[in-house]
Formats: sequence, C-alpha cells, structure tokens
Amino acid sequence: MPKRILVTDDDSSTCEFFVELLDDVGCAIETRQDPRAAIDLATRERFDVVVSDINFEDTLSGIDVLKEVKKAHPDTEVVLISAFGTLDTAIEAVRLGAFDFVSKPFDVEGVRQTIRRALSARSVPPSAESEKPALRREPEDALIGASASMLSVYKSIALVAESKTTVLIQGESGTGKELVARAIHAKGPRAAAPFLAVNCGALTETLLESELFGYVRGAFTGATADKEGFLHAARGGTLFLDEISETSPALQVKLLRVLQQEEYTPVGGTKGLATDVRVIAASNQNLESLVAEGRFRKDLYYRLNVVTIVVPPLRDRPEDIPKLIAHFVRRMRADGVAAPRLSARVLDRLIAYPWPGNVRELENTIERLALFSRGRTIEAEDLPERFREAKPKVEESLFEGLPTLDEIEKRYLVHVLGRVEGNRTRAAEILGIDRRTLYRMLERFGIGDRDLGDTSDPS
Repeated sequence: MPKRILVTDDDSSTCEFFVELLDDVGCAIETRQDPRAAIDLATRERFDVVVSDINFEDTLSGIDVLKEVKKAHPDTEVVLISAFGTLDTAIEAVRLGAFDFVSKPFDVEGVRQTIRRALSARSVPPSAESEKPALRREPEDALIGASASMLSVYKSIALVAESKTTVLIQGESGTGKELVARAIHAKGPRAAAPFLAVNCGALTETLLESELFGYVRGAFTGATADKEGFLHAARGGTLFLDEISETSPALQVKLLRVLQQEEYTPVGGTKGLATDVRVIAASNQNLESLVAEGRFRKDLYYRLNVVTIVVPPLRDRPEDIPKLIAHFVRRMRADGVAAPRLSARVLDRLIAYPWPGNVRELENTIERLALFSRGRTIEAEDLPERFREAKPKVEESLFEGLPTLDEIEKRYLVHVLGRVEGNRTRAAEILGIDRRTLYRMLERFGIGDRDLGDTSDPS
C-alpha cells in the first residue's frame, strides 16, 4: 500500500507544486485549500506526512493543523511551509513535534529531500512527562527578522534550547550572537537560573581566569578573602563566553576540563569543585581556521562545536532591515524619545548599504538620525555621505536570485505604503485596487503597522 501525503495551503499553485514535485516518490497525494477540511481529513484518516502552510487567510493556522494532527495521529510527520515571523512560532512548532520547516521561495531539491526524510522517519508518541510549559512573550531586545537565513537560526535555537548541549555561535561583530545565546537560555529549562555573559577579549588572561574560576585567599597579592567566580554564580544556568577565540592556550585547557568533567579549581586552590552550567561560546573568527593555524586547541574546538549556529550578516538579509528599523523606532518611542520618520528614499539607501557593523551599526545609525530629526522627516540629503553613495540597484534587487511574483508584489506593496506614509486609501488608489483587496493583501503577506513603522492612516 503506497504511503499517503496530505498537502494543505490556501494557494492552489502551492498545492499543485507539491503534487508535481512529489510525483516520483510513489505516494498517494491529496490536497486541501481549507485548513478545516485538512484537519477533518487528517484526523479521520491516517497519513504518513502532512505538509501545511503556516499562514492561512483564516482564523486557523498551520500550528492548529500541527496540533490536531499530532493529537489524532502522533506518528504522522508534519512539515510546515513558510518563514516564521517570530522565534516563538518556531519554538512552539518544534515543541509540538513538527518534523521540519520549508521556507518560500522553495529550494526544489531541498523540499524533496525533506519530504523523503519525513517519509522514512518513525515518530515516538509524546508522553505526558514530555509536555512543555507555555512560552513567554519575546523581550524587547528579541531577535528580529523573517528572512530564510533567520528562519534557519530560529530552527537551530528551537532544536537545542531544551538540552544541555554546548553551542558555538559564529558570526561577524554586531550580528546579535549574544541575543541568540540569551534566546537559547530563555527558551530552555534553565530560564529561571542566571545567564552570565563574559567577554573573553575584554579582560587580561589573569583577570579572566580569576573571574571565571574564582580564587582562594592568598592566591595572589590582594586576595584577602575567597571569591566565587562566574562558574559558581551561574550554577544551574548558562555561562556565555563571548569571543572565546581570545583566550590563551593555558585557559583553554582549563575550560576543556569544565566541559569534559564538569568541575574546576579556583585560582590558588587545590580542590576541584563540581559545576552545573550550560556553556555557550561565541566568536567572530572562524575557529576551525584558527585550529589549522595552531592558534586554538583542537580538542576544545571539537568540544565546543557540538552544535554550531551561524548568525548571518545584515548585508545577507536586507529584507529584514525595514523590520529592524521599525523595531528600533518603536523602542525609542516607548522610551519617550522623538523617533525619526524616514522617507522612502532614505529607506532605499539604508537597505542598499552593506552594513559592515551589522545590526549594531544599524541601531546606532537610527539613534543618530533621531538626534537630528527633531520631529521632521529624514531625507536622503540628510544622510552621511557613505549612505548617499549606497544607491539601490533596482534591476539587481528585482532579479537577483529570481524572486517569486509574490515576493516582488510584497516588496512593491511595502514600497507604495512607505511612499504614502501608510495611508491605505491612497495606496489602494495608486495600486488600482479597492481597500478590501488591499487589506486581504496585507493579511496574506503578513504586513502590519509594526512592519511599516509609523503608518497612521488619516483616512
């Protein structure tokens, strides 16, 4: 008897895509565009794999499909479609038992491999003991972005959060490596315990060692009493070692002992002390290259590199820049700061700029613009020279990577709304559609006021 696959998406072209894509896997494939009809069918009958969109033009979502399918048939694998808007959605999907996630636009071969893996997998029904607590809301300094590269980061966080596995986070300065570490801590069972961050490159070797391990009285001049280090203070929680590449070979040996034997010896002490911390390390350098050059211990690298999360530079996810700007503007207004209004030309320049300092540079730039805006709209002429030179390459932005028609339509919709400062009536007139159609488009693309910054509609 052939294996069965159910595909549910309110876009008929997506359903047809999956039928054609999976034609050679030898499965019986059914499709439903209504999530309610999909849930009804998938709970009454048994399917090997259910492929579901996340966002429907309905009150139900792909998470609802996942919940109901897993409740009725725990061994059915569920693959979710579309990029996640928030880390919470990714975390919830993982905890509910989603097999994997597929982002749009589709990587055809990648999708086919995902479905084949799902078909060959055997799920274990969740036990009552494995039920997880409800999620907390994201803090204001949360990770922001819904690009495919950020989706990959969210997936990794969701998969490692519940374990004690050592994680290595790599990425350029300013990309948000500490935010990733904090998200792993906050979404795991150690969330109520301390999260301590140490910048290994900001302290001398001796000071870093005494801060991490503590010291005993008389260990060195000035050590008039015992002092507990971060390894003790973070017990039960997470210790984040930023810029781990800056540690000395001697300190690397001691860190290896912490990871392998879960114990350490204070400076000047003779007795090993047990420790219970999850270690997350980060580096803006490629540790594998440093190992090859003899500048970092191979054994420590392999012990740290159990799971590696690579945080993408901002230049590789320009579609997230408007969301980040809107986030920074909202936060400034919440703090009572007069946040800047950015013209469409300014937004185009900021998207085109390569951002060598990444998200940190973008945040600082928005703060500087706020100082000079004084409540008025910032124009392209007001930007520093380096931004004025970053002119958008319209042709490249439209055709590089062959974006889907939906992606181009969404970009143009955001562009028009930005030009008219969020006036829906005016935007509908320019687009040649009625307001009802415009609202359906906004809902379909998941575009809200938060994505557009200040989008008050005077109409």
